[in-house]
Amino acid sequence: MPLHVTARGEGEPVILLHSGGMSARQWRKLGDALAPTHRVLTPDFLGSGENPPWPTGEPFHFQQDLEAAGELLSGVEGPVHLVGHSYGGLIALALARTAPAKIRSLAVYDPVAFGVLYDTRDPEGLANLVLASAHPLFSDDAQGGSDAWFEVFVDYWNGPGSWRAMAPSAQEAFLRVGRKVYLEVSTLMKDRTPLSAYAAITAPSLLLFGERSPAAARRLVTLLGTAIPNATVQAVANAGHMGPITHAGAVNAELTRHILAATAGRSA
Repeated sequence: MPLHVTARGEGEPVILLHSGGMSARQWRKLGDALAPTHRVLTPDFLGSGENPPWPTGEPFHFQQDLEAAGELLSGVEGPVHLVGHSYGGLIALALARTAPAKIRSLAVYDPVAFGVLYDTRDPEGLANLVLASAHPLFSDDAQGGSDAWFEVFVDYWNGPGSWRAMAPSAQEAFLRVGRKVYLEVSTLMKDRTPLSAYAAITAPSLLLFGERSPAAARRLVTLLGTAIPNATVQAVANAGHMGPITHAGAVNAELTRHILAATAGRSA
């Protein structure tokens, strides 16, 4: 199933992959910065943004978004700069390790590649991850994607009270795609891709995490930096998991610098 894609600009292609529950609009400011020099492609994942809603009762696995993004990647001429946040970061990492020749550069922020933590049996990361997964609601299929489920999910990533502090309109936007987000999460939590698999990524890679992101995110990004040959690991000061939105200026500056350096053929 093809993804809805917004395209603008000319030059080397850049694909920007959004986080779960969001849409391509997440990357509007970064797209503004890159469009004068690059061809910017911002897809909506299945069931998100301008795509039709995910059918009620229809099963889903994150592999379906990966396959759809892979079709987009294979249809773009030449190597691509690939950017992803959270769920989009997981998809970006999977694309980069399975089609390394297609990737000019890679940049991810808090990718949810939790298989790395299980593979390395990282004590700090796993102990933090269980804070969310051990909650009865987290894997409650009947309530997955509901208001109660989002309170557990959002508060894990952003701190207690974060879901209730959100504007009603923002909550409503998440709840509209809630079931799809739950299915994304429930399947990616079972991913056991080992750390060694990411050694196949050959492109210059910028691995970002929020200084205030949960320990699971910080640890897995740090571990990825030991496996990806041409990687730079960098913390974004004072930012949490939603840093690409809450600290867009700082994050986008680093992403733009990385992409421009790779376009010019030098290491970021």
